Amino acid sequence: MTPFFRFSPGVYSSHMANIASARKRARQAEKRRQHNAALRSKLRSAIRNIRKAIAAGDKKGAGAVYQREATVIDSIADKNIIHKNAAARHKSRLAARIKAMA
Repeated sequence: MTPFFRFSPGVYSSHMANIASARKRARQAEKRRQHNAALRSKLRSAIRNIRKAIAAGDKKGAGAVYQREATVIDSIADKNIIHKNAAARHKSRLAARIKAMA
């Protein structure tokens, strides 16, 4: 396995592109990777916030948090960071847990 070297900020590769357009695409890909990583983190935080609200035991409060964070999950699915069905699955399971609360 070839080692990966860091040639420019955030770009990991075993070689550097020689063509200017390829260097630009590498820069764009790295920028997009960082943006997508930030959105994935935002998604995980939204799901974690709903789970914390459920664990707290307040059904009304959990429902309010769910309403707020479900829009975050949907917006990230709209950007194809996760598949729309995966977003729907997360929301459905969380909603079922809220509904099952006493």
